[in-house]
Amino acid sequence: MKEGSNRRLASLACLLGLSLILYTIESQLPPPVPLPGVKLGLANIITLVTMVLFGRKSAFEVLILRILLSSILTGSGIGLLYSMAGGVFCFVLMAVLFPAAREQLWAVSMLGAIAHHAGQLAAAAVVTGSWAVFSYLPILTVAGMITGCFTGLCAMFCLKRWNQRWEK
Repeated sequence: MKEGSNRRLASLACLLGLSLILYTIESQLPPPVPLPGVKLGLANIITLVTMVLFGRKSAFEVLILRILLSSILTGSGIGLLYSMAGGVFCFVLMAVLFPAAREQLWAVSMLGAIAHHAGQLAAAAVVTGSWAVFSYLPILTVAGMITGCFTGLCAMFCLKRWNQRWEK
């Protein structure tokens, strides 16, 4: 391996670790609102930062590893299904939007959060055998707009600080 690839691998490993830390912290916090399925999605900050710094492929790898490792750590098999469905839906939409909206990560994140909820509801529909779960989508859409905007702004702030640090 070259020094550059070692540095890249170490950076991606650190980002994966940060995403697991944020996931763990968030799982210990009370929900922002008392509605099932609504959380901030702090680990998505790292997905967005990774997408900007290392590209979509690396961001997808960090996302999938974070979902797998967090599911192993929590021992939640059904959680893996919902997290994977939501994460993949979210990532696909963000990856498509990213090239055109790179400077508006808050919007990419907001739409990604809505897609995340849609993916989780799709998984729930498969598990329950009922499409009635989608009646909850309007509530989750509003929540996704707020939380997704927040995580996108956090990612933009992190990247601004990153750039300031390395421009010196």
